[in-house]
Amino acid sequence: MLDSEVLTKSAPSVAALDIAGLSYRYHNGQQALKDVSFTLQPDEKVALIGPNGAGKSTLLLHLNGIFKAQAGRVRIFGQETIDANLGEIRALVGLVFQNPDDQLFSPRVFDDVAFGPLYMGLPEGEIRQRVGDALACVGMGGFEERRPHELSIGERKRVALATVLSMNPRLLALDEPSAGLDPRARRGLINLLGDLPQAMLVSTHDMHLVKDLFKRIIIMDSGAVVADGRTEDILADVDLLELHGLEGT
Repeated sequence: MLDSEVLTKSAPSVAALDIAGLSYRYHNGQQALKDVSFTLQPDEKVALIGPNGAGKSTLLLHLNGIFKAQAGRVRIFGQETIDANLGEIRALVGLVFQNPDDQLFSPRVFDDVAFGPLYMGLPEGEIRQRVGDALACVGMGGFEERRPHELSIGERKRVALATVLSMNPRLLALDEPSAGLDPRARRGLINLLGDLPQAMLVSTHDMHLVKDLFKRIIIMDSGAVVADGRTEDILADVDLLELHGLEGT
C-alpha cells in the first residue's frame, strides 16, 4: 500500500483545498469561472457536478497550476498555487484526465507509472517500489510490461490513476472517471475510489457514482457554484437539479 503517513502529515485544521473568489476568463473573452469559493477537508470526497460547459474541468485544471487564477486564489494544504510553489503543488495534487490516452504516452505501463517519481529525482529502487505499489493499489499488478494501447478503457483508466498515485499525492482531482466504463468496470472503480485515503474532488455526470460514493455535492453552472450540500439533500431537490440540466438517480 502507499505510504499513509505522507497522506496525513498535515494538521487537521489545514484544508486540503481552499478556493476563494476564483475567476477565470478564456483568451476569447468567455467567462469560465465566476467568483468560485469552497473548501474541501483532508478526509472528504466531494462530487463536482453540472451541465457541460459549467466550468468543472477548468476548475480542476487550476488545482495544479495548469491554469492560473486571474482573480481570487487556490490553496492546496495551505500552499497557494503561485509559480514559486508549483513544484510542491504538483506533488500534492494528482490530476487524472477524462481520457486516459491524454495521460498515457509511454511504450510500457511501467514507464508511464514511473514518469512522476523519475521526474521527482527518486532513486531507482524507490521508483520501482512506487510503481509496484501504485499498480497493486489499482488492481493492475503484473501489467508493468504491457502496452497501454492494448488495454481496455477500464484498465487504461486504472493505469492513469496509478500514474498519479505513484507520486503519493494528498489530493486527487478526477475528471469523469467512470465515462465509457461497462457496469463491472464502473463498480470496480467505485470500490477502488472508496478505498483510497486521499481527499478527492471528482467531476462527473454519473449520478449513480455520486450517490454511491460521495457524501457532499457541489453543483456548478455557467462558471459559478450554485449549490453545495449533502448528497441526499441535493439529489432529493428535483427542481434544483432540473434548473441546472441535471437528473436524479
